[in-house]
Amino acid sequence: MKKRTKIIIITAMVLLLGVTGYLNIMLNNSVNNNNENDTVSTSSYFQTYRADRESTRDQEMLYYDAIISSDTSTESAIKNAEEAKMILINQMEKELVVEGLIKAKGFEDCVVTISETNVNAVVKSAELTSNEVAQIVSIIQSQLSMGIENIKIIPVE
Repeated sequence: MKKRTKIIIITAMVLLLGVTGYLNIMLNNSVNNNNENDTVSTSSYFQTYRADRESTRDQEMLYYDAIISSDTSTESAIKNAEEAKMILINQMEKELVVEGLIKAKGFEDCVVTISETNVNAVVKSAELTSNEVAQIVSIIQSQLSMGIENIKIIPVE
């Protein structure tokens, strides 16, 4: 009976996830249809990117939590999920700090993504001077200990 209950709960969760995905797609389509003639502004790019990133990370956290709380998960799976969750949390904190520091230097908006080997910074600016690039690189290097060859800075107007 206990195993059957778990199967029912997991099936219900998967079904709810599917319904949520379907509703998300339908909502996005209705918004896109209403705004077909509108141009995408830079601020909406940053807002959309942040919303997408947050949504994806929320889903990842749910997956990790499901593995951690599942009675059928092995110790190694639980340990791996906990480690992956902590890595994701640390990455989120670092990105937030770096974005805040870049904005503090006078940039209107930016989005930073961190991977194991690279850092990408998308900055709201028509073009960047060498001094501005140096400021951004300095922030990234001081906060993330990343080599300059692994940093990409992209201005977006």
